[in-house]
Amino acid sequence: MSGESGKRAKGGGAERIGSRARRGTTSTPAQVGILFGSGSDRDVMSEAARVLGKFGIPCEMNVLSAHRTPDEARDYARSAREKGIQVLICGAGMAAHLAGAVAASTTLPVLGVPLSAGTLGGLDALLSTVQMPAGVPVGTLGIGAAGARNAALLAAQILALANPGLRRKLDTHKREMARGAKL
Repeated sequence: MSGESGKRAKGGGAERIGSRARRGTTSTPAQVGILFGSGSDRDVMSEAARVLGKFGIPCEMNVLSAHRTPDEARDYARSAREKGIQVLICGAGMAAHLAGAVAASTTLPVLGVPLSAGTLGGLDALLSTVQMPAGVPVGTLGIGAAGARNAALLAAQILALANPGLRRKLDTHKREMARGAKL
């Protein structure tokens, strides 16, 4: 994926997960955009992609930073709906402004995943993500990999409101969880 340095190439560079598409190929467009502030966040945020893949939901991942690449983050948020994105999941640590910056530029649902990146174990990111001003909502999940997995499940539940087949998959998943299956 282009963007490992924290910058996304002009005109694309998204890594597709689920549909396994790469730039220049045709496939189902991503329904969920997963954004994270640094390449070092990839392992944690890949958990969201893994869960979405379990439900057959195509997604794409991008390294975008509210601080290092603010114009690209804003442009992505503003153009996401046109590309077929329906839900955005944003993971960031420390000041964790990515989810808020994205939410300020779109009316799509934005789910924030605080990441542990500093000396406070992610609590700084949690407070930055959850304390959004009125009018700029960000649904905030737990810190780290569990939060990324739950963000994916919540995104799936949002998409299932208009997709009965996906709703049935989620119902089956809940029954399996009740019998002790792990996510």
